[in-house]
Amino acid sequence: MLSTITEISFALLLGVGVPVLAYITAWRPEIHQIPRRALYLSAVISQWILGLVGALVVLATGRGFAGAGFRGLPFAEFLRWTAFLVIVALAALAIWLLLEHLGWWPEESDLVRLLMPETATEKVWAVLLVAPTAAVCEEFLYRGFLLAQLSEWLDSGWWALIVSSVIFALAHVYQGPSGMVRVALLGALLAYPVLRLESLYPSMAAHFVIDVVALVWLGPRFLERKAP
Repeated sequence: MLSTITEISFALLLGVGVPVLAYITAWRPEIHQIPRRALYLSAVISQWILGLVGALVVLATGRGFAGAGFRGLPFAEFLRWTAFLVIVALAALAIWLLLEHLGWWPEESDLVRLLMPETATEKVWAVLLVAPTAAVCEEFLYRGFLLAQLSEWLDSGWWALIVSSVIFALAHVYQGPSGMVRVALLGALLAYPVLRLESLYPSMAAHFVIDVVALVWLGPRFLERKAP
């Protein structure tokens, strides 16, 4: 009983608490005055704290990390799935950003533009801190813990994929409606091999590569900062 309450409480934290906090934080006017590296550090610390809480929940409930997607798989299969996810996601993202750049799709939010690294140092931070943190923590939380829990509660992997992807998008409310749709689709793509393989590793690796390319090259290439 206690383990069930713990799992439900943490799922509610991910599904309600994190989106509400993200919404409140995103629309604070002073956030635009905070240095970019401080924003990166704040996001990294917050995600690792949430990931640590998630790990404690997994241990306390006896589910085990294998049940949250930490399962090995053949290296060739890992490479195939990682390459598939990266190619599909980056192709879709490039088309999406090109449409925005041409004015054929709603623009990104100001906060997304604010978070794009501009200097070499900021790009190093993005590669060494932001991208690996998102890859490990977000995949564990949303495609590991939450996807497994929802699959049990809903008795359907596909419904769990949909609901977890929507929750993942809500956690990125700062990206605006257009960005949230993109995040939901990316979440669904990354969840698919987890359902098939019961392993997070291809999704983690792909998430890292996608974020690095998006932050260091694609984003800065297509999104010009608006003048204040």
